[in-house]
Amino acid sequence: MDQIRESLLKTSIGTKRERFGRSITMAALILIAVVVISIFYFIASKGLSTFFVDKINIWDFLSGKTWNPGTTDAHGKPEVGALPMIVGSFLITVLSAIIATPFAIGTAVFMTEISPKNGARILQPVIELLVGIPSVVYGFIGLTVIVPLQRHIFGGSGFGVLAGTIVLFVMILPTVTSMTVDTLRSVPQYYRESALAIGATRWQAIYKVILRAATPGILTAIVFGMARAFGEALAVQMVVGNAPILPTNLTSPAATLTSILTQGIGNAVMGSMQNDVLWTLALILLLMSLVFNIIIRVIGKKGELK
Repeated sequence: MDQIRESLLKTSIGTKRERFGRSITMAALILIAVVVISIFYFIASKGLSTFFVDKINIWDFLSGKTWNPGTTDAHGKPEVGALPMIVGSFLITVLSAIIATPFAIGTAVFMTEISPKNGARILQPVIELLVGIPSVVYGFIGLTVIVPLQRHIFGGSGFGVLAGTIVLFVMILPTVTSMTVDTLRSVPQYYRESALAIGATRWQAIYKVILRAATPGILTAIVFGMARAFGEALAVQMVVGNAPILPTNLTSPAATLTSILTQGIGNAVMGSMQNDVLWTLALILLLMSLVFNIIIRVIGKKGELK
């Protein structure tokens, strides 16, 4: 009887602890959901004021080419065209991802397939160090090295799309590389053994078997890097030129959504039209982050199905 009572007591205590753990977990989940919903509501309510309070046409805002919230055009409409910043953000993001992808894949292949020991001993600490460097340091290096070099080679001010692309390329490279390394390591070993057993060379096994099996994970790494590049603010602001005009070439000054936000939010009066349009830019950034996350989830699910 004593053993039965002791067993029932332990079971009761275990059940109470399990309920307590579930309660803590549920409370944490609810808190996270409330915070996320609150952020979305706050930014959306501020950003949509541009269209519902200030009565600015949404198409004019997204397609307009002139950004000068403090003035009006010949028809008396505020000059709040966000197209130059949207184009600048996408252009710099896509170019940096295009440049970073082959470097990331090559480095990951070397670390996992060619020389795993040297990769883990030499390259892994380097990648971890690059991930931990603050963005302001990247921006300062770009300002003191890349901008003068571009000015010397191409002329002009040195600020522009190319400088921003190079800085973002260096910033997202370790992120894309580390995620690609994890993806290649997750490919089952029997894939490699089977490819070599049927007569494939090591490079054929890497190219036709391993990289193809890891394609969903590599695409996820690229999109994740693009999401980080799209939301980067300080480093890009220091080298891109912050000129809200449509870029005509890679060396012309440009602006991104984040650079205009960080430059103007401190000088805008809360509740004014100038402040509302900046919140609208923040809303576009938030929606693009959501789109990037949806793309990552879709790619991940396709990879699971395969």
